[in-house]
Amino acid sequence: MTGSAPPAIPGFDALAPLGAGGFSDVYLYEQHLPRRRVAVKVLSGGGFDQAGLSRFRDEANLMAQLSTHPSIVTVYQAGVTEGGSPYLVMEYCSLPDYGARFRTERISVQEALSVGIQIAGALETAHRAGVLHRDIKPSNILVTDYRRPALADFGIAGVLGGAPTIDAYSVLWTSPEALGDGAVLRPTSDVYSLAATVYALLAGRAPFESSGPEQDTPADVLARMREQAVPPIGRPDVPPELEELLATALSPSPSARHTSALSFGRALQQVEARLGLPPTTLDALDDPYSRDRTSTVQPAGSTGPAAPAVPPAPTAVLPPAPTTVLPPTPTAPTERWTQPPAQSLAGQASPSAGPASSPLDSTVRREAAPSPVYTAPQRTRPRWPGVLLDVVLVVAVAGAAAYWFLAA
Repeated sequence: MTGSAPPAIPGFDALAPLGAGGFSDVYLYEQHLPRRRVAVKVLSGGGFDQAGLSRFRDEANLMAQLSTHPSIVTVYQAGVTEGGSPYLVMEYCSLPDYGARFRTERISVQEALSVGIQIAGALETAHRAGVLHRDIKPSNILVTDYRRPALADFGIAGVLGGAPTIDAYSVLWTSPEALGDGAVLRPTSDVYSLAATVYALLAGRAPFESSGPEQDTPADVLARMREQAVPPIGRPDVPPELEELLATALSPSPSARHTSALSFGRALQQVEARLGLPPTTLDALDDPYSRDRTSTVQPAGSTGPAAPAVPPAPTAVLPPAPTTVLPPTPTAPTERWTQPPAQSLAGQASPSAGPASSPLDSTVRREAAPSPVYTAPQRTRPRWPGVLLDVVLVVAVAGAAAYWFLAA
């Protein structure tokens, strides 16, 4: 890769370059405390004035708040080098990104759908915060150590100030209105780029990429977008309804596309459900942080015209994904515990005993012994009072009989 040497950043040791782009260079650093590997993106160009540095601070704060989303790369820290270059310290995603994979691997329909749904949730959260990404493409979808997609480069282009030119965009993934003159960007512009990315994961190429000697200049690509239908993906395992869904999201007219990233993600979830695939959760906060919900939606740092605000979405942002019913777990029959043979004082096990360190699974469950029932002893009345009474009665009767006989 090309690029300048990594700058000295207090508290970090530079390890290796990771990549270079039009706006920035990325390096692998090791942070001293806490000790971990991080990716540091250093904005290139130099000559940042106070207005540019102020925009960078705003962008850094915004990206840190957005990065709490599970499908957005986490931002740990931000600053400015001694040479005056702003930098961001971010989560290091060591696995190959989708830009390195989609041209060389056959990515499954299940994975492409799952990536599209998760990134749609990230975009919906950003749009509700009033932020457009503007540069969604396979190489900006990184993969975390837990194999989750994570969207990178929010607002990086806008930090440089002004409305970006056509050359600032990744032409093959950019919406037609972004390639046109004086177009207003909206959330549907990001939807277009996400649909182009999902298409590329399945087809191994961008939707309107040249397959011949033609050039992929902005003017040529824009002409294909406006004049040609979306080419078929050309895979038998891609269902027609998915191709139709992507063609809708890739419409040259923004009004013909899905109205939001959320609606696009839900449409992908419906395809996922019809194919019987495990459901993917679409994570989107109703209000990611304190922000005037009536503010306009515009690219970060942009000075151009702004699109109308994203309308408040219903509170329930997670679509009713099909519920996975787990079969009842069979209960193993309970075995009664019997007293094992007595062991000698020397600790010799009986011949039937198992190994000394038996696995937990082999432990015999024993029923709890029934608690002893306490029965109060019955009190026995002494028998001698009854005997004495009988004797008294006999004597009385005998005395009465003798008195009667003598009197007679």
